[in-house]
Amino acid sequence: MQNWTELWNAGRLFKAAFDEQRTAIKSVYGTADRVLSVPAGTPAEYTVSMDSIPDSFYALRKNIFSTLFQSVYHLMDCDPQHRLFYGKLIHLFRIWVTSADNLLDDEDKVVIPIQMPGSSRVMRQVVSIMTADRIFQQLLAEGRETGALTAAQAQELSDRSLQILLPSAAQEASEEEGVTERPDPEHVLNVIHRYKTGILFNVAFLGPEVIEPHLDRKRATALKEAMLQFGIGCQVLDDIRDLARDHIEQRHNYLLSTLWKAQPGFFQPLEKTKCSDSVGFQTLENRELSVGDRLYLEVPQVAIPAAQLGFGMMRDGLTTLGEMGLGIRPKLAENLAASMFTVLDLQDLKYA
Repeated sequence: MQNWTELWNAGRLFKAAFDEQRTAIKSVYGTADRVLSVPAGTPAEYTVSMDSIPDSFYALRKNIFSTLFQSVYHLMDCDPQHRLFYGKLIHLFRIWVTSADNLLDDEDKVVIPIQMPGSSRVMRQVVSIMTADRIFQQLLAEGRETGALTAAQAQELSDRSLQILLPSAAQEASEEEGVTERPDPEHVLNVIHRYKTGILFNVAFLGPEVIEPHLDRKRATALKEAMLQFGIGCQVLDDIRDLARDHIEQRHNYLLSTLWKAQPGFFQPLEKTKCSDSVGFQTLENRELSVGDRLYLEVPQVAIPAAQLGFGMMRDGLTTLGEMGLGIRPKLAENLAASMFTVLDLQDLKYA
């Protein structure tokens, strides 16, 4: 985090973007607090309401990606009056995507703190998605009322806010029954991950593409590609960390595809192998694994090259953002990319 703090201190644009994003988040939660209200007279045991917002929700560490998105609006010279609207839209996308992932992955990453009877993990995610949708419709209505949005622009934003996520949803759906054969690692990197994660690093461009009257399309495309590169680099690191989880849950993973292609015996039952494999332990089919196992530490021959690949993609994406005005020098881009190993819980992986 020290390097991101350095950028926050040295880069006025990044600091301004962070301040705007915090303001946008507070506004979204303020509206959520009003929306999450049960009818008068509802018994206490059936009450649903907003819980308090932890200070950590506004910290830079929790908002690195959102702040990068917000920075892009400065780099595209978006209307200052529009940037707060875009920041709110970023946070709503974050609520939609995280809550959907929680439902799919049986997780509970809180994006809207909600007080509700019982543990209610699933219903909290459902209510979060529904609440975000109501907030979005209110934002569109306010935009029309103030003249910031035409009726046509509001309708386009409403439609495309769903449409832009559908390819990612389709990719997730393709994994629900489990992956039985591993595709080529280059296919995972350039196709699957482009829709799995990369596209989520491009949702920030939806608002400006619809609203900004004098948007420099060529510049926006270059920024979009830089964000896509950074995002896929982050996903490669996620694949390293989640090697055991993705094997157990039969999900696409760049490292698993690399192993499938390079060492097919790695996945075969022991009776089909004549001796212990070259990695030095049983094949995956015969191991007792848990989702939290740091399996990547046992396969450095694929984990280290993958880490170098992810690092290079993040560094190059950040370097481009720096060249386009974010205030990231080449050395700082390297340091920021390296710091993502800590942010993504891979600090124990030595890849250099």
